[in-house]
Amino acid sequence: MIKYLGSKRLLIEPILAAVGAHAGARTVLDLFSGTSRVGHALKGRGYRVVANDHNAYAATLARCYVQADREQWGEKAERLLEELGRVPPEAGWFTETYCVESRYFQPSNGAKIEAIRNAIAGMTLEPELEAIALTSLMEAADRVDSTTGVQMAYLKQWAKRAHNPLALRLPAILPQAEAGKGEALEKDAFEAAETEADVAYLDPPYNQHKYLGNYHVWETLVRWDAPETYGIARKRIDCRARKSVFNSKPRIAGAMRELVAKVKAPTLVVSFSDEGYLDRVTLEAILQDRGEVRVFEHDYRRYVGARIGIHDPQGKKVGKISHLKNKERLFLVSEDPAVLASL
Repeated sequence: MIKYLGSKRLLIEPILAAVGAHAGARTVLDLFSGTSRVGHALKGRGYRVVANDHNAYAATLARCYVQADREQWGEKAERLLEELGRVPPEAGWFTETYCVESRYFQPSNGAKIEAIRNAIAGMTLEPELEAIALTSLMEAADRVDSTTGVQMAYLKQWAKRAHNPLALRLPAILPQAEAGKGEALEKDAFEAAETEADVAYLDPPYNQHKYLGNYHVWETLVRWDAPETYGIARKRIDCRARKSVFNSKPRIAGAMRELVAKVKAPTLVVSFSDEGYLDRVTLEAILQDRGEVRVFEHDYRRYVGARIGIHDPQGKKVGKISHLKNKERLFLVSEDPAVLASL
């Protein structure tokens, strides 16, 4: 899966254990699905997963990893990816914007990415098969990019991996879950929160870092809309307008309270960092309206950009790194006393 700020790769087992505390749960709602790493793991454990994210690239990843099933699409996807891999490079707007005006990819790889995306756009693919193809392309591009893992900027010198040739691979799509076919939504979280489920998993943005700004190239690759761009990073112009209340320090507490009240699931699992705008006491108080709360803390390495440190526009390192680890907290709250009693 793509490199991702806030990825829960190292917290998968604690999250699965928290969800598993709700005995007999079949449907899990993932309200901020991101890369669908959590949704993918939940599907692998047999849950029917409904994954939601308002960004198009994340909804596409969910359509691949949560909604699409291997028994239906595995062989077809392999044949499609082999066909797409033979498409000759074609430099155009994407290559100019992200390889010349900026340096996310070597031009040779940019032209290959562009040709494959044009080929996908010219096909009449069923949504799940298209999502698998787009996910394969995003992941292939991610393996040859020249960033620290976020697209706020690119490296001053080419990353070693950027010189590798782009290669498509079949994403790790799973068979249909025992509890039923999953679903990918592309809605505002407050709207998606009203989807009925047994357990809801909430991993909202927690501070000023905006996922659209951090992954704007993937958004453009999926939307394929040649947007107006700005700045050295060549961000999409809508990065300035599409903002989340969860990125606002004055508004996040009210937003979280509203969201928690809307969720139509008896059990909630909430992931939140100690680097977030809400401290443990405040978040516990918000969740207590839904029942007794348990909190589990886990040490977690900060994302690579934070570990590298802060640099000025000339590339000179400025300031000092304050800390290399943070705490990720899992909050478990349920209207059913048996859930917490099982732990």
